[in-house]
Amino acid sequence: MGFRKDFLWGGAVAAHQLEGGWQEGGKGISVADVMTAGANGVPRRITDGVIEGENYPNHEAIDFYHHYKGDIELFGEMGFKAFRTSIAWTRIFPNGDEEEPNEEGLKFYDDLFDACLAQGIQPVITLSHFEMPWGIVKKYNGFADKRVIDLFVRFAKVCFERYKGKVKYWMTFNEINNQTDWTSAHHLIQDSGILVKEGDNQEQLMYQAAINELVASARAVKAAHEIDPDMMVGCMIAFCPIYPYSCNPRDIMKAYNAMNTRYWFGDVHCTGKVPTMIEKLWERDDLHIDLSEEEKKDLLSGTVDYVGFSYYMSFATKDKDENDKTFDYTESKDLVKNEYVKASEWGWQIDPLGLRYSLNWVWDRWHKPMMIVENGFGAVDMITPEGTIEDDYRIDYLASHIEAMRDAVNYEGVDLLGYTMWAPIDIVSASTGEMKKRYGFIYVDKDNDGNGTLDRMKKKSFDWYKHVIETNGEEL
Repeated sequence: MGFRKDFLWGGAVAAHQLEGGWQEGGKGISVADVMTAGANGVPRRITDGVIEGENYPNHEAIDFYHHYKGDIELFGEMGFKAFRTSIAWTRIFPNGDEEEPNEEGLKFYDDLFDACLAQGIQPVITLSHFEMPWGIVKKYNGFADKRVIDLFVRFAKVCFERYKGKVKYWMTFNEINNQTDWTSAHHLIQDSGILVKEGDNQEQLMYQAAINELVASARAVKAAHEIDPDMMVGCMIAFCPIYPYSCNPRDIMKAYNAMNTRYWFGDVHCTGKVPTMIEKLWERDDLHIDLSEEEKKDLLSGTVDYVGFSYYMSFATKDKDENDKTFDYTESKDLVKNEYVKASEWGWQIDPLGLRYSLNWVWDRWHKPMMIVENGFGAVDMITPEGTIEDDYRIDYLASHIEAMRDAVNYEGVDLLGYTMWAPIDIVSASTGEMKKRYGFIYVDKDNDGNGTLDRMKKKSFDWYKHVIETNGEEL
């Protein structure tokens, strides 16, 4: 009973949210580098290139580029078995479409992975985590263009070949299904590098980009297995279970279709086939998706080895049209508040049991080993007069979710490889660009305006998580 002996305990980040060094080592400009700061209800904006006078928090982030050795030592002190991060595409191919990679960028990740391995930490690496080169955005409009498939596969092959023997666990696209909410231009640019123009059919753009990314992923999986059969390449799904608001059969059907609409990406990753429900939706909405017979074969032969997913919260939905026979789901308008769960300061519903439900849903549907690669609690952390950070709220959140996943292992027998919480050190928030929305066990002295020493300090949760790892999750 309990977690496997080789369970991968650790933490997860994204390169653009912590590295900084945005112009160092030959790095090019990414989507994240043209994303301004948000906060106080003001969303982040995408500017047309880097504009003087704007605040771009990812440019420095927490300067992991120069601090990684000390940070990795702190992770080692906690006993991490795994550290999930991403490779910034623009460090390897600054514009995204060069013929030859940037050696200085490759060397940075060599050194980073060596530092991890020296601490007994397995790197778990995402290839594309909201870091598409701005050059690809401007020249090709991101994954709206099929030529970007080959550019991504080239990038993936370079990484697989360079880090063979250092990195066993890979993922292709981070939270590929966020773009389910195709009404959001932000998701289209962040996930797929698409700049929406007036008159664009955003639904068409989303589904075509998603198919192109799924083909790119499948070809990358095949390449990895050819380069090193021991590599495990997974997908990464943003998992928020969508409950029916009530036991009204129409609410049940709405939630059923919502789950299928949000998670068909995983169906393709794991089975190699586009569900008939999605094909019917394309037909109904007059969408013309370019998917060749050769690409269909690639999808079938390039299925993933495991399912990585993030879990922060659950959703709920309610049917609002008793005459609608499609039960079509649009995330921006079909979610409702769940009165049975509490929420964080940022409105994220806190639902530990939903993680157990999610593990079972994923296991029953796709029958692949799983890794929870993001789960955490964003909060405003205050330093006490004694100079400590008493983040019991974070401990409570994480403990309840680890207990839920332990129950899924013990009572339902799901195959769980590891847990990398988000994020072990304070980083720039992807959604808001803030520093005050903190997740880490390690405090970083920096505020929303970019002020601070960047000094690191352990929070109360640091020693708590260390003990969780020491006891393999038995003592929370």
